Amino acid sequence: MGKLKDTVKGLGNEVAGNAKQVIGKARNDPAQQAEGKAQETKGEVQQGIGKVKGALGDRI
Repeated sequence: MGKLKDTVKGLGNEVAGNAKQVIGKARNDPAQQAEGKAQETKGEVQQGIGKVKGALGDRI
């Protein structure tokens, strides 16, 4: 994936993860909160990969 694709997918996962955490908290559902946190973390990592690719000129 290219820099932009990684960054956008990462942002999407981060937003979706945050939403799952809020819904899980409202429903008192620890499993959904944990799933949301995992997805948020995945999004943060994807965004980081996008930044690295941008810094390296998409050579990886």
